[in-house]
Amino acid sequence: MITAVELGLIYAIMALGVYLTFRILDFPDLTVDGSFTSGAAVAAISIVNGMPALLATILAFFVGALAGIVTGLLHTKGKINGLLAGILTMIALYSINLRIMGKANVPLLGEDTLVSPLRQAHLTGGIVSVLIFFGVALVLKLVLDWFLHTDVGLAMQATGDNEEMIRSFGVNTDNQKILGLAISNGLVALCGAMIAQYQGFADVGMGIGLILIGLASVIIGQAIFGTRTIFVATLAVILGSVLYRVFIQVALDAGLDPNDMKLISAILVVIALVLPQWKGFSRFGRRMRTITSAAEKQKETV
Repeated sequence: MITAVELGLIYAIMALGVYLTFRILDFPDLTVDGSFTSGAAVAAISIVNGMPALLATILAFFVGALAGIVTGLLHTKGKINGLLAGILTMIALYSINLRIMGKANVPLLGEDTLVSPLRQAHLTGGIVSVLIFFGVALVLKLVLDWFLHTDVGLAMQATGDNEEMIRSFGVNTDNQKILGLAISNGLVALCGAMIAQYQGFADVGMGIGLILIGLASVIIGQAIFGTRTIFVATLAVILGSVLYRVFIQVALDAGLDPNDMKLISAILVVIALVLPQWKGFSRFGRRMRTITSAAEKQKETV
């Protein structure tokens, strides 16, 4: 179960990226299935070739951002439907990722990665590693919160809320979409790089169906904890990612076949979408949001 929490906190980085496009820009971006693998591939092959793990992870972020820019250009300049633009980039990235790795799987056994010090100190699978991964996710969350409260971030939120209105104020909505997609896929690729180092390998198929995991994390977290403010919404995404992984682990412990994970993910998303419509859950959600709001007000007072 501790491993599930660790994975949930790492995948929360990806979920934050999905939140940026899905909630902020209102853009159905399927690029993430490819950019996640791109991040893992770039980080893995760079580490194998002697690049420091931190530098390889940063490089993965920029490669993912580049994939997001391509999707953004296809949509804004090529006038291609957003959903189709993401699919086109995702398909192209499959071949590109194979080119980067040179083969379908790149092992990282024996290589120095960002996770190696934790493994060597026997800290993985314990409370220390959970706190470290939570700290990483929290830092990225706070940076995203700060960005969304800047002038550019507010313009990006307005682009997702009412594109025509914000364009009338002179904001270039095309640039906002491209920037949002770049940051989103950069975070997704960063997550892919972290997962590759955590699991000890990068595989060309590791990003298949990832968008479902991201959506599940966003929807589950925000259905329970709400979206009253950006701070609460992004925190809900992190908690939703952890809950999703815990639900998956519980399902596997109950005896379900690991091959059914995609089916389990789909069912979780359906439940997360349907439950908020039930009165009992609505009352529970309001209670949780009240508690979260009270905690936030107390923090502001302090």
